[in-house]
Amino acid sequence: MKTAMTYSAHARAIAVMGLPLVGGHLGQVAIGVTDTVMMGWYSVEALAAVTLASTYFLVLLIFGSGFAWGVMPMVATFEAEGDETSLRRATRMGLWLSLGFALLALPLMIWSRPVMALMGQDPALAEMVGQYLAIAGWGIIPALLVMVLKSYLAALERTQVVFWITILSAVANVLANYAFIFGNWGAPELGIRGAAIASLGSNSVALLAVVIYVFKVLPQHQIFVRLWRPDWEMLARVFRLGLPIGFTGLSEVGLFAASAVMMGWLGTVALAAHGIALQLASITFMVHLGISNVATIRAGNAFGRRDPGHLARGAITSTAMSVFVAALTIAGFILWPEPLIDLFMQENEPARDQILAVGVGLLAMAALFQLVDGTQAVALGLLRGVQDTKIPMILAVISYWVVGIPASYLLGFVLGLEGIGVWLGLVIGLGVAAILLNARFWGPYMKSLRQQEV
Repeated sequence: MKTAMTYSAHARAIAVMGLPLVGGHLGQVAIGVTDTVMMGWYSVEALAAVTLASTYFLVLLIFGSGFAWGVMPMVATFEAEGDETSLRRATRMGLWLSLGFALLALPLMIWSRPVMALMGQDPALAEMVGQYLAIAGWGIIPALLVMVLKSYLAALERTQVVFWITILSAVANVLANYAFIFGNWGAPELGIRGAAIASLGSNSVALLAVVIYVFKVLPQHQIFVRLWRPDWEMLARVFRLGLPIGFTGLSEVGLFAASAVMMGWLGTVALAAHGIALQLASITFMVHLGISNVATIRAGNAFGRRDPGHLARGAITSTAMSVFVAALTIAGFILWPEPLIDLFMQENEPARDQILAVGVGLLAMAALFQLVDGTQAVALGLLRGVQDTKIPMILAVISYWVVGIPASYLLGFVLGLEGIGVWLGLVIGLGVAAILLNARFWGPYMKSLRQQEV
């Protein structure tokens, strides 16, 4: 049935549905933020190394997460159909694919030092990155398995437990960081290796918690019964749906990974400032990501009803809310850059003035890309809602890799703008993505739906 919700009604519905999703995303990013803050308190060199190592880890994690994200719509469909057998099969094969990817990625974690050296990083920095990832890299196994089970639970509308498990993991990370980085509560002072132990521990705690919950609360689904048994037909279905999603995520996170590598070429101070600015931008981006998730759900409902009016109003409202959040963020980054950057450093940090000098300029660029990043995220969410994933993957690769990365290098190094130029390249790549993805949504799909409207 077609509806005629007002824009204000759409905004209320998006806010109500989006707040717990935003909370869950913020809980997840809190793990990276606490690592950055605490390593900044420890030393600038350690902060720079964790910034690079975390970006490297994130690239592989996001790529492998496509299978987990592919599980979500499949489980939701099977649950609506009352098909518990297929629900179980899809979740199990999502776990299989995620574990397989994690095992393939693990050697790249353990032997990351030579990879850093090949990318032109300083030998001392590459050594610290290698120390961190030799321990923290093992966390990709529990991290990807947790993402599959979170997708399974979210598809069953059990979003509150997903939120609380994320918070539990973040708290465990803070406590372990405090103990092992600085040597508190009788623990040894391990510095960057302590942060790696904390990261691995928090991912393991999250996996244990979600497995216990599924085992105790949802025994009827028997997710872990005969988990060892292969199901090649379902594995192929999850693979076909999840792979384009993984490549789309990889293309965007690869843009930011390339920027971290380029900032590393500019030195430890520039990389540390980049890490701080990126963490601040990541926090605010979680709001846009929550809006994007809601846009996917509501667009899918309207698309299924062939209701272009409802779909268009929901899309406009989602985009407008994202722009409003971006406006608030821009004001904060422009008006209070130094207090925000200071949160990530000790008061007596010797390189404080240098980091502030670089970081203030980077936050100005971060303010610019908040607008385009939020807009492209919402457009991507809308396209997933109308079940379009392959073409957006191609558009994302073009925007981020063909446009964004070359622009960062050209502006940063050829034209000599250094860090500002690298980040301006990010803005350009994300801006192109916002234009192309919105054109994809508002063009073919809205046009075809309006033609079908009676």
